[in-house]
Amino acid sequence: MTRRGTATPDPATPLWWATIALRVVTLLFGVGAVFVHRADFDRPWLAWTVVGVMVAWTVVTSLAYARENWRRHWLVIIDVVLTSALMMTSPWVLSDAQYAVDDPLVTTVWAAVPPLAAGARFGASGGVLAGLFVAAATGIARTQFDLDVARDAVLLTASGLLVGMAATIARRSAAALEQALRTEAATAERERLARSIHDSVLQVLARVRKRGGEVGGEAAELAKMAGEQEIALRALVTTEPIVPSISGTTDLRAALQLLATPSVNVSAPAGEVALPVHTTAELLALTREALTNVEKHAPAASAWVLLEDLGNEVVVSIRDDGPGIEPGRLERAAAQGHLGVVESIKGRVRDLEGTATLDTAPGGGTEWEVRVPTKARGKR
Repeated sequence: MTRRGTATPDPATPLWWATIALRVVTLLFGVGAVFVHRADFDRPWLAWTVVGVMVAWTVVTSLAYARENWRRHWLVIIDVVLTSALMMTSPWVLSDAQYAVDDPLVTTVWAAVPPLAAGARFGASGGVLAGLFVAAATGIARTQFDLDVARDAVLLTASGLLVGMAATIARRSAAALEQALRTEAATAERERLARSIHDSVLQVLARVRKRGGEVGGEAAELAKMAGEQEIALRALVTTEPIVPSISGTTDLRAALQLLATPSVNVSAPAGEVALPVHTTAELLALTREALTNVEKHAPAASAWVLLEDLGNEVVVSIRDDGPGIEPGRLERAAAQGHLGVVESIKGRVRDLEGTATLDTAPGGGTEWEVRVPTKARGKR
């Protein structure tokens, strides 16, 4: 539910208005029922007192439920308890003859409304609990738990369940729509910035890269740096924002695309590859580690990063055309206490319950293939 002070309205508001309307209708029915049976009551004055409280409480809850910031937890709880308490005055109101012919309790169908309010406020579980509470009060007021009470219990819990489910679905749908609208707005702003940057900064960086390469010397180093910044800036303005969604996931595709440089080519699916924040961070870190090794041991080599979403698993491949790794080199490094590859790549993949395969040979480059099962999307 929308918190107090926010501008976003509660998507379950129509359910609250339906609850208000039903309460008014059932109140009219209850007043009519008391009027019809007034001569049969043992204590008519108590029956009319209960009706007076019902009218006053209907006014209070109608005004409160009509305003979003007044729909408090405690108010709905009081609604359930007060309604049940009024219903349990029936043994002092109804005569034995009325109980014998199963006349309605003093509150009649008016007592069926609180489970709906609880469902709208607390969701399905709250609606069911409120329905069970009112059903128990019905059994106490009837002084027995028979088939009629069981039927009322089913109807009360079912109505609370259905309204609660509808409220939950409405709020989740509204949250998903809000997230989609924010993403659309961010995309539009990013496209506007991309056009502006392309006409200014990117063109300057491209010219510096080109002229620096032609001049050579120190200018060539500046050209290389300008080229790296050009690639990074292009990736930044063309990639989705890397922020957690409402479901707690981030886009691995967008995160990996930011690693692109003149010497690193990143290929990924057209759509997002949503993974939990922790999983995305670990896969991004191990990819950076692999690319750092390429830059450290083969600075002239080119590298390629390939992301595949196979449905049941996510595959990240990091390949380079460097000199490769000599046989036994990793084992010797581990024996000497250098655990960068072992812990930064294999350790992270092991924690994600995936596999990491290294394919390398002297003069044949190096390729890491990391596979993480999609069940890791639900783990932390």
